[in-house]
Amino acid sequence: MPYSFTLDDVAFLRSDAGKAALAGCSELDASRIADVAAARRAVGEQRAAAVLETVSLRRKSAGKLESSSDWLFTGDAVQQASATPVARHRAARLAGLAVHDVTCSVGADLIELGRVARVALGSDVDPVRLEMARHNAAVAEVAVLVARADALRPVSRDAAVAADPARRDSAGRRVWRPADFLPPLDELVDAYPGRILSVKCAPGMDFSIAPWADEVELVSLDGQVREACLWRGVSSGVTRRATVLRSDGTQWTLTDSLPDDIPVRDPGEWLIDPDGAVVRAGLVRHYAAQHGLWQLDERIAYLTGDTPPPGVRAFRIREQLPYREKTLGQALKKLDVGRLEILVRGLDVDPDALRRRLKPRGHDESTVVLTRIGRSPVAFVCRAERIPTEGFHSG
Repeated sequence: MPYSFTLDDVAFLRSDAGKAALAGCSELDASRIADVAAARRAVGEQRAAAVLETVSLRRKSAGKLESSSDWLFTGDAVQQASATPVARHRAARLAGLAVHDVTCSVGADLIELGRVARVALGSDVDPVRLEMARHNAAVAEVAVLVARADALRPVSRDAAVAADPARRDSAGRRVWRPADFLPPLDELVDAYPGRILSVKCAPGMDFSIAPWADEVELVSLDGQVREACLWRGVSSGVTRRATVLRSDGTQWTLTDSLPDDIPVRDPGEWLIDPDGAVVRAGLVRHYAAQHGLWQLDERIAYLTGDTPPPGVRAFRIREQLPYREKTLGQALKKLDVGRLEILVRGLDVDPDALRRRLKPRGHDESTVVLTRIGRSPVAFVCRAERIPTEGFHSG
C-alpha cells in the first residue's frame, strides 16, 4: 500500500530538518530491509516512512516531471500527473487568460499554467496535496494562488477552467465511465456554464459521450499517446486535433480543418505508420493528404508513398507477399534476416508468438508489417529507417 502522507509529514519535509533527512536518505531504497533500518536510525521511526516514500517518488517523477527533484508528491499524484511537455503544451493554449485548475493536486499542471496565465488559481479538496502544491510552486519560483475547494462548487468567476478528474476508484482500479470519474465529468461540466474548459482524459475514452466538447485533442510525446484533452470555448472550426510532441522541444499539430481526399492504391516505396495521436484522433487521411501519401485499404491506418514525411520512422519495402507463415519464413531466410521486428494491424496475430515460430537465424535486420488489403492478409518485409527532419531525398 502507498504511504498516506499527513499535514504533519509535509510540514516536516518542508523544514530544514526534513530537507536534511531527504538529502541524507537520497540513496536509500524502501524495498531493501537494510535501507529501511538505516533510515529509521537516521531520522527516527516516526519520520522514516515519509522520507523514504518521498525519495522513491522523486525518483519516479524524474523521467516525467522536469526540475522536480525537490518537489513533494503522493503516489497517486505522480501517477496521474501529466508529463511536463504535455502540461506545458496544454497551458500554452490558455496563455494570457485567468485560469483556475480545479483539481490541482500537487501542482504539476498548475505550475505550467502559472508560467503563462495572467492569473493561475489552483484548488483541491485534499489539504495535504494543497500544501505540497504550495511547496512545489515555491520551489519552481512560480506565483500561483492556492485554495481548498470542491471542484463542483466554484470559487472563481469567469476564469477558464482546467481539470484532471481522477480515473481510478478507491481500490486503485481504472474506471472508464465518466460518471465514475472524481469528480464526475458531467457534473464538472455543468458546474461551469459558459466558461472555457480544458479537461484531461484518458486517450482510450469514448469521446462521443462528451457532446459538450467543441474539440477533442489527442497528445503524444516521443511516440507514445499520453492523453486526450476535451476543450470547450477555444476552437474555431476544429473538432479533432492531434498534437505530436518530442522531448527535444519540436512539435506539430494536425486538425480536421485540413483536406482528407486521398486515393487507395497499390503500395509505393515506403510504408508509414502514423503517430498514435493521429490515429486516435481519426486524422489518418488528413495526415496522408498533407504528406502526399495514400492508403492501402480504407479501413487500415498504414499509409504508403514514394517519399516519407520528415522526422518519422518509416519502412522501406523490400518484399511484398501474401501472408502465410511458411511463405514468410522462406522470404526471411532468403533475405538472411535474423533480427526481426513484427508490426500487426488488421490481423489477429501475436507478434511474439509468430517470431518464436519463425526462428529467424540470419545476419540481417528487418521489420515485417502484417496487415490486410481488402480481404487478403499481406506481409511486407521492410527496412526501418529514421527519416531526417530536413534534407531528406527519397532514394
